[in-house]
Amino acid sequence: MNAKKKPSQSIEKLEDLARLADYSFIDTLNSDPDATKDGVDHAPRQVFSGHYVPVNPTPIENPQYIAHSKTFFHELGFADSLAKSPDFIRMFTGDLSTLPKPMRRVGWATGYALSIYGSEYYQQCPFNTGNGYGDGRAMSIFESVMNGKRWEMQLKGGGRTPYCRGADGRAVLRSSVREFLAQEHMHALDIPTSRSLSLYTSKTETVQRPWFNQGSYSKDPEVMIDEAVAISTRVAPSFIRVGQVELFGRRARKNEHPKAMEELEKIVLHLIDREYNDVIDPTLSTQDKVLNLAKAFSSRLTTLVANWICVGYCQGNFNSDNCPAGGFTLDYGPFGFIDMFDPKYQPWTGGGVHFSFLNQPQAAERNFGVFCLALSPLLKTNKDALRTLEEIRNSFTKIMQTQINQMWASKLGLDTFDATLYNELVMLMVETPIDYTIFFRELSNLPEEIAPLIESFYDDTFYNEKTMQKWSLWLDKWQSLIQTTNPVDINATTPASRESLSKKMKRVNPKYTLREWHLVPAYKQATHGDYTLIKELQEVMTKPYDEQSKEIEEKYYRLKPNEFFDIAGISHVSCSS
Repeated sequence: MNAKKKPSQSIEKLEDLARLADYSFIDTLNSDPDATKDGVDHAPRQVFSGHYVPVNPTPIENPQYIAHSKTFFHELGFADSLAKSPDFIRMFTGDLSTLPKPMRRVGWATGYALSIYGSEYYQQCPFNTGNGYGDGRAMSIFESVMNGKRWEMQLKGGGRTPYCRGADGRAVLRSSVREFLAQEHMHALDIPTSRSLSLYTSKTETVQRPWFNQGSYSKDPEVMIDEAVAISTRVAPSFIRVGQVELFGRRARKNEHPKAMEELEKIVLHLIDREYNDVIDPTLSTQDKVLNLAKAFSSRLTTLVANWICVGYCQGNFNSDNCPAGGFTLDYGPFGFIDMFDPKYQPWTGGGVHFSFLNQPQAAERNFGVFCLALSPLLKTNKDALRTLEEIRNSFTKIMQTQINQMWASKLGLDTFDATLYNELVMLMVETPIDYTIFFRELSNLPEEIAPLIESFYDDTFYNEKTMQKWSLWLDKWQSLIQTTNPVDINATTPASRESLSKKMKRVNPKYTLREWHLVPAYKQATHGDYTLIKELQEVMTKPYDEQSKEIEEKYYRLKPNEFFDIAGISHVSCSS
């Protein structure tokens, strides 16, 4: 579980935060030479070089406080009262004009490339060159070191940038609520992620978005609706993505401009400094740093994806630009936590099987291949180093499979992975079918018969004698393996070992996950100024492994209601808006 650390400083007003300002990204890396100095740069255009574009956010009208992460505020040393203070609200709803020095009054947006399942794309930018693709509505506005850790703060929905591709640069309340809650839930699940700082909406400003009719089964949006705009602030050690390194790797590979190789090296070294300075020796040569970076990222990415599957999370759109090079979860757009188990579960109608639930390891491998290709120009003068990089790239599949096997063993309470038991379970989970979260949580109680597991069944399988016999045989095999292959202290043959194993399993099998049918009522209420459900979900979903009240259990620890299956906007979404 996440340990609560006592903050070393107290930040009670914006001036306290200002004293901690340390803008390493824009002070270390190259600005776009064609950018304006004042940040008034909001129309789509090509950005040919530079690591970032200085750009002013566009403040939302008449901002209103919705929520802040009390957990994260405490970690940073922020007073809770700060979230409702006028100057803090101005800053984190896009108005930087009155920030105290040494804070900067201009934010920055970054470009990146796009690869979908390992294939390079250029036509997604309006110029068909790849020079117009990047942060279209996200911009960083602050960076500092707090409690010994560097954090970058980024507004999502802060207005247009040169990468906006003609869009309005806004995020809507619906998607902002989803991301705000999901990030802190993922952190509480002990999975690396960007964090949520604050969430504000506008009392008056709206934008139009395509969406679905009430109760529709359509896979494509059917109507345009007016939605309130919102700005959420997400925070991470850095926001450098695989797609960002890829952009500079492509330019260096093609020698697109005189500084292309220099800019690739600078972004890679900055990535190492920001995300890997604890594992990569700063005295190494650049080529050795690059090889160590590839190894370290491989380890983080494989662990991350295994943990996603462990808790039932599907990223939905795992392109290279949605894959942080620091190895954590970012961009909660068309994400989803699985209800009924389906290996091909995909919450995004535009995602396809290649980004589906159990295909996420393969998608990660494609992104890792893109990352290694982007690094390769830095090693082109050293054939041995290139060969080593290729070996690291080729080893990803084996490392990923090892992580996945360890994860399944952990979920099943086994000391070692058993392929036969696992394969039989997957077939049964598809045949029955079962609720992924509830099944594994009930299994964590070490049932001696099948009856408790029936709580996770979505249909009338328990009336099918043949299927129930298969489940009983599987349960017998599982119990036998626990008793014969696990160490004595967790082999479930004594009350003490049973309790120990049950606790161990419950630390990896959450009781609560943030389902879309939990989120929909929360953001619908929020459109009417009622934030009660948002606050309730904050409380429940930041304690996902805990036993909570009977009332909470009855409300959130239950099967997805039948009427929500296949409904647009609940079972599937078309975009993140």
